[in-house]
Amino acid sequence: MNPLVPIRVLIVDDSALVRKMLTVALAGDKTINVVGTAPDAYSARDKILALNPDVITLDIEMPRMDGITFLKKLMNFRPLPVIVISSLGHAACQASVDALRAGAVEILHKPNGPSSVGELGITLGEKIRVAASAHVKSRPKPPKHTAKQTPLPPTAAIDYARDRILAIGASTGGPPAVAEILAAMPKNVGPILVVQHMPAVFTSHFAARLNDECQIEVKEAVDGDEVIPGRALIAPGGFHMTLIQTSSGLRVRVADGPLVCFSKPSVDVLFSSVAALAKDKAVGVSLTGMGADGARGLLEMRNRGAATFAQDEDSCVVFGMPKEAIRLGAAQTVLPLNKLAAAILPQLALIRPR
Repeated sequence: MNPLVPIRVLIVDDSALVRKMLTVALAGDKTINVVGTAPDAYSARDKILALNPDVITLDIEMPRMDGITFLKKLMNFRPLPVIVISSLGHAACQASVDALRAGAVEILHKPNGPSSVGELGITLGEKIRVAASAHVKSRPKPPKHTAKQTPLPPTAAIDYARDRILAIGASTGGPPAVAEILAAMPKNVGPILVVQHMPAVFTSHFAARLNDECQIEVKEAVDGDEVIPGRALIAPGGFHMTLIQTSSGLRVRVADGPLVCFSKPSVDVLFSSVAALAKDKAVGVSLTGMGADGARGLLEMRNRGAATFAQDEDSCVVFGMPKEAIRLGAAQTVLPLNKLAAAILPQLALIRPR
């Protein structure tokens, strides 16, 4: 994007009040130009063709065609960066997580009322600027069946170390990347800890959806959860997650705290704790995302003997977090997303390749 040209935004929401609130929230931002609004998917389709926006904000619950159906069609025929702005209802949260998996780059809560417009303008403006730089591609059609995926590679002859921990950090564009890696993990793999930048409430739905799709157990972490083989713990939105040693074994601490790298949960916080306790019995992975969160923590992990990976630029939605990890020399191996799982698994085996 040319920094001298305002980012063209189309707001799609069935509520006239929300459309007005979002327009007002962005009115003072000189880097953004709201070029139009649309009350439903059919109007949005016409305005995309007429106005050629750079970024779309999208409501999920709309008449005539719901936001998820529209998003999937958009990603197939005219991929654009999409920010989902959702309510906090159960169904809406589930649908928002589905939207991230379908290609949306960010999700935000809907404004509560006029008093929240100022704060929303700052947050939404930042998200729009990130989205405008996102590398959005056409999405392959998902498989027709919903059965849990077979892990890769075949694991009958592989013994995995029960104490070898996989730590993953991701942000913008991360949900599909995290899902791809976790879906390849066999039941007998060691513990997995994940920080995915996502608002509070949405992380529990993200974990539940992954649990339905993966061979391993996936759950949103709660304070004191055991760190055990065959389980992935997802840091809850709005809280940091760290690895701790207790008299009964390794557990996670989930606690409030200041933002780290402008984030909570923070990948750096998780990676640093894994580096301190797991040392060379760990594998760290930096996936797509904006900013530098996780880069210093991944370097700590590498310096303590962990195997470290970063997603490559071409397969990232936003090449920020992996880029910073690579720049610091934190990533031993840089690979496209579709090759990461196969490279990670041998590092989690009881006998690591040299």
